Amino acid sequence: MTVLLTDQRTIQTAEEVVTIRQAVRQRAVELGFNLVDQTKIVTAASELARNAVQYGGGGRVTIDAVEAFGRRGIRLTFEDDGPGIPDVELAMKDGYTTGGGLGLGLSGARRLSNDFTIQSTPGKGTRVTITRWR
Repeated sequence: MTVLLTDQRTIQTAEEVVTIRQAVRQRAVELGFNLVDQTKIVTAASELARNAVQYGGGGRVTIDAVEAFGRRGIRLTFEDDGPGIPDVELAMKDGYTTGGGLGLGLSGARRLSNDFTIQSTPGKGTRVTITRWR
């Protein structure tokens, strides 16, 4: 996989979640994503950024324009140094929440992405990487 362009941002506030949504949409437009795919990657980015603020105490995101096997895509890597997720398998189930929400953030982001990986260590933080291909 080749990284064509990269952008790193911090996520500490709800306002920065909005800024990240805008940056992801802009990158999707630049890469020629149709409106449906733009909406999917922006929605996934919003959920993961909000999770980083709400559960991870803030964090950072790397927005990469990537190319592999003749396809272009957007890869987003969200990282935080928060408490981590004790049971990732449980956290990935629809409806599971520790914060009173709908429990669709992680599982929804997975459904809206073509590629999804999550790594979490209790006491050390969480890293979620998603990619949406055009």
